[in-house]
Amino acid sequence: MIGALTVAVSVAALLLAAWCGLAAARNGSTKDWHFIGMAVVSVLALAQLVVGVVELAGGHKPAGGTVIFVAYLAGALLAIPAAGFMSLVERTRWGSATVAAGGVILAVLEVRLFDIWGGGHG
Repeated sequence: MIGALTVAVSVAALLLAAWCGLAAARNGSTKDWHFIGMAVVSVLALAQLVVGVVELAGGHKPAGGTVIFVAYLAGALLAIPAAGFMSLVERTRWGSATVAAGGVILAVLEVRLFDIWGGGHG
């Protein structure tokens, strides 16, 4: 799996988490521009899913197992959209906090994906 893409998704997720965390600290709900940021992070996660599936189709096998790898890819893809949906339901500072938490969760999923793939040596 491409390590640079994993780093890009992680950094983008943490930037989104910091941005929405700042909005929550300022007692603000998620705004349209936060959703644009969520879309950017989600597109990166989708690109990672596509690259991961292409790598699997090319015969590369993750060290931690294919099923768990695909499950983590799917979870990484859904983390931000799920947090975004919950922030639509909760239009207070807690909606922003939920997206911030989703960004941190995505970054942790990325670290785990990297480990499952074999630390870049798969």
